[in-house]
Amino acid sequence: MRTVPAVILGIATGVASHDPQRDGGTQADSVFSGISTFGRLPYFPCLSSHDVPYDLAFIGAPFDTGTSYRPGARFGPSGIRQGSRRLNLYGGYNVPLETNPFDSWATVLDCGDIPVTSYDNTWALKQIEEGHYSILSRAPKTDAKALGPAKKGKTLPRVITLGGDHTITLPLLRSINRAYGPVSVIHFDSHLDTWRPKVFGGSPSEVASINHGTYFYHASQEGLLANDTNVHAGIRTTLSGPSDYEHDGYCGFEIIEAREIDTIGTDGIIKKIIDRVGTDSGVGVETGAASVSQMNRKKHVNVTGSQITMTEYT
Repeated sequence: MRTVPAVILGIATGVASHDPQRDGGTQADSVFSGISTFGRLPYFPCLSSHDVPYDLAFIGAPFDTGTSYRPGARFGPSGIRQGSRRLNLYGGYNVPLETNPFDSWATVLDCGDIPVTSYDNTWALKQIEEGHYSILSRAPKTDAKALGPAKKGKTLPRVITLGGDHTITLPLLRSINRAYGPVSVIHFDSHLDTWRPKVFGGSPSEVASINHGTYFYHASQEGLLANDTNVHAGIRTTLSGPSDYEHDGYCGFEIIEAREIDTIGTDGIIKKIIDRVGTDSGVGVETGAASVSQMNRKKHVNVTGSQITMTEYT
């Protein structure tokens, strides 16, 4: 299988080894106090300064003017941060994963939010692309000279983006394409989001054609997706007709429906994802629209490879 470097974007699965010398002794403190950062990580205004290097950065994209029904995801980054306060309660050690992502090799920062206008979607998507690329394209603190999967063999930091309605995926993929080229996507969602603009929204204008149901269509048309290595997991949406599934295939995706969890189980879902994406490439994960609840019964999907997960908040 050919190697496809991938990176997308966050809730991240940290990789850390257990340090016996730091086992125990950490007590819960007042997790309700202090400013809200993701997991109460250190904050640094990365978009204003390059002074502090990092290996993994959280960045918010407070955008929701691409949604058709339920706005409010502009408050997603702050909501995710507020909800993440207890992630490192008692120190953050994760028993099922046997690791502590807060005590690993990586320097992790919360870089705040990308400034995003709510008055001009075209300008807002450009702000998200440029803000993300600014964070992504820097040298990481660790192994900056090591050979990596990015263009020109570079090693880049991991970036975890907190959304934001699903439209933000398109400018993020554009940013990632500048650094890595076409990428593979694992998309956990209830909906396809590959609809043609005429089908989803009617496409009354070029601006309106880019929205939270069409961004993967545009990504495919722009060559941002690696062909035949992308997959949806958790699909349970209604369709305009069976041709929606056929068109989704033209965009480079395989579909795993939510109901398959009842027939092939979690292990079967994981196998289908790995068979589709492979294990040689880096992996990006995107989530949205409350699709993971049926999938998250017994096991955690261990995603190996590279870079960045993207958390979508709707």
